[in-house]
Amino acid sequence: MGSFTGLVLYAVFVAVFFYILYAVVRAAVRDGIGQADERRRRHAAELDRDGA
Repeated sequence: MGSFTGLVLYAVFVAVFFYILYAVVRAAVRDGIGQADERRRRHAAELDRDGA
């Protein structure tokens, strides 16, 4: 019974680790998309200002 408890505990820790990793990657992708949109907006405004 002890090895089963250890296996379940290991599975729980692995699941928590991957959930945290998923949240970090998701936040990084969200921030990267936001930065790309902001960069695109600034570039378009610069082109409009220059009359190109």
